[in-house]
Amino acid sequence: MNSNVFMTKKGIFSVILLMGLMMAGSRTSAQLRDYLNLPDHDSKRYYLGIGFLYDNSHLQVNAHPTFLASDSVLYVNPVNSGGFGVSGMFTFHLANHLEFRFAFPEFIFSSNSISYHINYPPDGEQKLTTKQIQSLLLGFPAQVKFLSDRIGNFRVYMMGGINYRYDLASNSSARKAENLVKLSSSDLSVEAGIGFQIYMPVFILSPELKFSQGIKNVHSRDPSLQYSNVIDKIRTRQIIFSIIFEG
Repeated sequence: MNSNVFMTKKGIFSVILLMGLMMAGSRTSAQLRDYLNLPDHDSKRYYLGIGFLYDNSHLQVNAHPTFLASDSVLYVNPVNSGGFGVSGMFTFHLANHLEFRFAFPEFIFSSNSISYHINYPPDGEQKLTTKQIQSLLLGFPAQVKFLSDRIGNFRVYMMGGINYRYDLASNSSARKAENLVKLSSSDLSVEAGIGFQIYMPVFILSPELKFSQGIKNVHSRDPSLQYSNVIDKIRTRQIIFSIIFEG
């Protein structure tokens, strides 16, 4: 009898303890939910954003065999250049740790430079001269994002994809091009990067660092031009830092 009473009391105590733990857990979950900014964001099927970009670009130059036989151009050296841009973004939520993102579109105002040492410079020019190539790039990047678990209001992601760009300021069709290096209007590159999602009360702030490597030769070589005939291939390379606002 005493044993049955003891077991009954133990069972009642266990039920009360379990109910207490469940209530405490519910309270903790509610408090955590109140602490999280944008708690329902990760359940959205898609969301929009806008990014502001800083671009550091560099041209990869391969010399043409003509360069070795030339005594007029002593060296060709690409120079790092900067630019800035803006991009609208559309992101599809595919799974808890997987998203697909593309831009519509990406605008970058960029300037590339190539430095030459000319042994016999034309009249009015120095032996050391730099040729600038201005570009207005219209890009269409498509990327896959791999996201970590969300820890409070913070998340890390890695991304990779491709980017087709069209240069609205291309000089490849210029007629008077004696002092130019012509670049074709279209380019294709592969991209990879890392970013951080910081969940703010009304939006997500995402600093992102991306590396872009061109896989296409963008040089429109003209054997009759002094600054062009010594170059065989030119490929683009960019490091892009972005501040992205998403909601």
